[in-house]
Amino acid sequence: MTTTVPIVNLDEKTYAKQELRQKVRRRRAGYSQDELDGLSLLATAKLLKTLHWKEAHTVLLYHSLPDELSTGRLIQRAVEQGKQVLLPVVVGDDLELREYTSEQQLAEGAFHIREPQGEAFTDYDAIDLAVVPGVAFSSDLFRVGRGRGYYDRLLPRLTKAVKCGICWPFQFFQQVPTEPHDVRLDAIIV
Repeated sequence: MTTTVPIVNLDEKTYAKQELRQKVRRRRAGYSQDELDGLSLLATAKLLKTLHWKEAHTVLLYHSLPDELSTGRLIQRAVEQGKQVLLPVVVGDDLELREYTSEQQLAEGAFHIREPQGEAFTDYDAIDLAVVPGVAFSSDLFRVGRGRGYYDRLLPRLTKAVKCGICWPFQFFQQVPTEPHDVRLDAIIV
């Protein structure tokens, strides 16, 4: 499902991104939790069938917030398949990566996100697949996040990883506002 976001003035990208975030919130409100869970399972199943997933040894995932596509199943499957799983941890204005080993090792961090404890993982070249969140994604492989720039600062460091967005169908657009620092993804699973 592809729709076009009307953007009246691309020179005011911040304003356009805020409008887009509001539009996605309104769309999400039209779905029940059961419907969202079903859509999450469909997208997860698609990702699990990709060659990117099957060949990955080290994967960067994220612990989803309540208003994001659920990633719990992805984390569980990655562990079951013997993959090294990394999750981001908010440290100041940046994301630090840490290895996930179990739910018991998680503690509540910034924004009430459950984050792994332990040492920072800095071997970015070892990451085969990075599954990244976003508020909106486009057919030309760009994403709009929540506006704090965490992934805008992290993604350029992941030079060898396949960068993959994952989203619900109502988060997918023909075009989203972009800025010069935005990193094009390699794939988007809808």
